[in-house]
Amino acid sequence: MTLEALASVLIGLAIAYGAGRWQPRRFHSRRLLLSTGPGAALLGALLAHAVLGAGHTATVLIVALGFAVALLSLLVRPASGLRRSAPA
Repeated sequence: MTLEALASVLIGLAIAYGAGRWQPRRFHSRRLLLSTGPGAALLGALLAHAVLGAGHTATVLIVALGFAVALLSLLVRPASGLRRSAPA
């Protein structure tokens, strides 16, 4: 379990760092980005480990990756060029 937790934190940190380097203007705060990624991945890994049990390391890490991507996508702000009109 300890290695799963460490691996999931590293996965989350890598995803967050990559997202911050890929499109830095789309995120409000780099500090929030780099803390949400590992936290989300760890939460996903712990939840998957609790549901699946021991012996499913690859699945737990895939779920951790999915949690990190999903929660990091909530931090993305819209591109500055988009304008939305109010409904009539």
